[in-house]
Amino acid sequence: MATPRSDDLTLAAEVRDLAVSFSGRRVLQGLTLKLPARRLTVIIGPSGSGKTTFLRAFNRLNEYFPDSRTSGAIHLRLNGQWQDIYRDGFDVTELRRRIGMVFQTPNLLPMSIEKNIALPLRLVMGAPRSEIPPRVEWALRVAHLWDEVKDRLRASALTLSGGQQQRLCLARVLALEPDLLLLDEPTASLDFRAAGQIEELLAQLKERYPVLAVSHSLGQARRLADLLLVMKEGAIVRTLECDELQPPDLLPRLLEEIF
Repeated sequence: MATPRSDDLTLAAEVRDLAVSFSGRRVLQGLTLKLPARRLTVIIGPSGSGKTTFLRAFNRLNEYFPDSRTSGAIHLRLNGQWQDIYRDGFDVTELRRRIGMVFQTPNLLPMSIEKNIALPLRLVMGAPRSEIPPRVEWALRVAHLWDEVKDRLRASALTLSGGQQQRLCLARVLALEPDLLLLDEPTASLDFRAAGQIEELLAQLKERYPVLAVSHSLGQARRLADLLLVMKEGAIVRTLECDELQPPDLLPRLLEEIF
């Protein structure tokens, strides 16, 4: 099949017949779909339905697992150009810089708040030393964290609250100028207030970046999703636009269908 049109700015990614298996057990069953640009797409489904495997396919993290096999194609718009990330010879290191991922549990570096952003800027992007401080400040401002940490940038990142740690992880990803954000249940380990702050931030970030997020909460999916993908047994069984998520009886019906 042809590469997506270069002038189609409504799309962030196109997935074609994507299948993933581990040790011969197929986890994704040949998925085909298009992901919109500058919208937040949420994936829900029961445990074991393939949500995280699907997410990891976008930065090829499944390849870290032994006996993994991926077939099909994912075309992403990277640096303004459509590229098939599974073609032979594709630069996986560059891919993982361009596709930022935030995990369920904050994965901070055991160093200062500032260095959690500065070190990847220097080692991954090769940013000149003079450019790092303004980039750090910019990323922390976008993540709504600057005012909370500007007077303690040299303090250990591990002294931050759970919600602050998760926003620092987002800031670190944003500093690397990603083309797509992947979020694997980013509020699952947070309390109600911290989860609400992350949700508010995601609602703003989708205006700048395409966001693909796994959620454990139907309520959260309803609040955030522009597009909802419902997965079951490695397949996408329902696709719903945001205006289809509003009927009050939808959530009980989805629960019946999924579980």
